[in-house]
Amino acid sequence: MGIRDFFVKQVVKHGAKDLPKDQQAMLSAAVEKNPELFSKIAKEIEALKKSGKPEMYASLDVMKKYQKELQELFKA
Repeated sequence: MGIRDFFVKQVVKHGAKDLPKDQQAMLSAAVEKNPELFSKIAKEIEALKKSGKPEMYASLDVMKKYQKELQELFKA
């Protein structure tokens, strides 16, 4: 596992701490399937936040952009 993968897993773990355990497991499995996607999402959210957009809106905008890819990951 690379440093980036470790970082992505940590972000998901800490960002998802309020989710039920089964949803945390599902999210972790999705990150393992496509860590590059989640890394890209995290970077884009950070860029929007740095430009002044509130985190919630930045997250929603980026998640909408990658909606199809995320839906595919969570099908199983």
